[in-house]
Amino acid sequence: MTTSSPLRLLIADDHAVVRAGLRALLESAANLDVIAEANSGEEAVRLAVELAPNVVLMDLRFAGGDRGIDGVEAVRRLASVAPQVPVVMLTSYSGRADVVRALEAGARGYVLKAGPPEELFRAVLSAAEGGIGLAPELVGHLIGQVVSPTPELTLREAQVVRLTADGHSNRSIAQSLHLSEATVKTHLVRIYRKLGVDNRAAAVSEAVRHGLLDLT
Repeated sequence: MTTSSPLRLLIADDHAVVRAGLRALLESAANLDVIAEANSGEEAVRLAVELAPNVVLMDLRFAGGDRGIDGVEAVRRLASVAPQVPVVMLTSYSGRADVVRALEAGARGYVLKAGPPEELFRAVLSAAEGGIGLAPELVGHLIGQVVSPTPELTLREAQVVRLTADGHSNRSIAQSLHLSEATVKTHLVRIYRKLGVDNRAAAVSEAVRHGLLDLT
């Protein structure tokens, strides 16, 4: 992991011990800097708007909070008021419905707290670069393999969606498929139009919902 300057992170979790552990882990990497912590969804939204971090690490469920909103609702509000701030869900819940809800709300990643630190680092970097970061076991369990082409997506578009779901950036997709980045962007524009969305996370969610990505 290398960046020109440290990524500024906001941690949102209602357990102080969890926040302390995450801060210690994240700041052990030279290019990550935790600039603030929030103990509720409402506080996370307020601080994200105020501080404009590079990435927000958001718990899925909070015990209480100012108004009792959960992590998904916080992501939804942030997508409305600060769409430039990407959110990675960091949670103990790996259910399919939870992952889909988070992606539909606008989350750019979903990582399990019990997973290895490398998965968290990859998800943070991917989100900061405009990609999507999912824990490998969630990709395999939730999304599976791309199904045969349908009238909705061409084979190449289906490949782009799958690589997007795997957390690849436009540059990485271009390298994997031996295309130019401009061509990848064109495919994404067409995918967005066909699925009625305007961002990568929503495209993955809609592809799952429409059965364009196999859930088995």
